[in-house]
Amino acid sequence: MPISAALEAAREAGLDLVEVSPNSNPPVCKILDYGKYRFEEQKKKAETRKKAKRIELKEIKVRPNIDDHDYEVKMKAIHRFFEEGDKVKVTLRFRGREMAHTHLGMELLARMRDELDGIAKVEHEPRFEGRQVVMVMAPRAS
Repeated sequence: MPISAALEAAREAGLDLVEVSPNSNPPVCKILDYGKYRFEEQKKKAETRKKAKRIELKEIKVRPNIDDHDYEVKMKAIHRFFEEGDKVKVTLRFRGREMAHTHLGMELLARMRDELDGIAKVEHEPRFEGRQVVMVMAPRAS
């Protein structure tokens, strides 16, 4: 249909002529209410954004001389965070004379890394930030 005839048909219907597929030969157009079309497209975009999973960064704080049961509780929480698809920031804080035994803290983080090796990957290796060591882990893609 020629463009002038299509525009006339749209004008008679009180609607707009909207080009749907400009790259095809010949170009494809529709007669519709453009304002309503834009509104529906906005709704679709908002719906997809709402359904998208936002990855959060959860923080677990530990000390170098953590007891076995406390360690297991922290590990259980880390497992739950990974199942939800979140990243985990493990913060190991040293107080007072614990700074003289930083190797104990590094061993603890290495133990955590080894235990979580199957379900998580280390995104940021353990590094000192003042009196604490920080390590960031992310869940492995299934």
